[in-house]
Amino acid sequence: MGLTVLVDYDSGNLHSAEKAFQRMAAEVGGGDILVTSRPEDVARADRIVLPGDGAFPACRAALGSYGGLFEAIEEAVTQKARPFLGICVGMQMLATHGHEYRLIEGFNWIAGDVVRIEPEDRRLKVPHMGWNDLVVEQAHPVLDGIRTGDHAYFVHSYHFRVTDPAHRLAYCDYGGEITAIIGRDNIIGTQFHPEKSQGPGLRLIGNFLRWTP
Repeated sequence: MGLTVLVDYDSGNLHSAEKAFQRMAAEVGGGDILVTSRPEDVARADRIVLPGDGAFPACRAALGSYGGLFEAIEEAVTQKARPFLGICVGMQMLATHGHEYRLIEGFNWIAGDVVRIEPEDRRLKVPHMGWNDLVVEQAHPVLDGIRTGDHAYFVHSYHFRVTDPAHRLAYCDYGGEITAIIGRDNIIGTQFHPEKSQGPGLRLIGNFLRWTP
């Protein structure tokens, strides 16, 4: 199954993600897992995972501060069609724009905007933090065995509004619909943390490691 790279650009502690990917790689025969910030490692990767914790502008700036790293990711994903998974802010940066603190350009790989969560029920606190039920809208190989009602772990104050509804694969309800999973072609992203989402999250990771778009 080759090499899966978890991109390290000082966006948070990758220890739990690395352990979860290693566990599932061993379980499904998913190849090698490498945490790296080296563009040359990204260039040779068979799969790429972009995590992200914190604020959209900070993550975008941090990724750009590693010379050649984003360019290597972009070439691998958009030109070589390598399978890609974005997690949390790593998923949000796929958008056209982010609106956290100020207007920031995203990758524009999946059209849409990342905007602040505004629950209809004002008693619901922001950030949206903790376990929530997924509502699966569309079938996808990475979602094999994951069903509506499965739990996932979220920590975020902003959410992804897709331009094309076909690109939203699942959502959760938090005083309104909150995008949980997006995808198109060789690209998929989760707002929740699969490495912290127990059974469903580990299943998603295992599916991703076997996915051939």
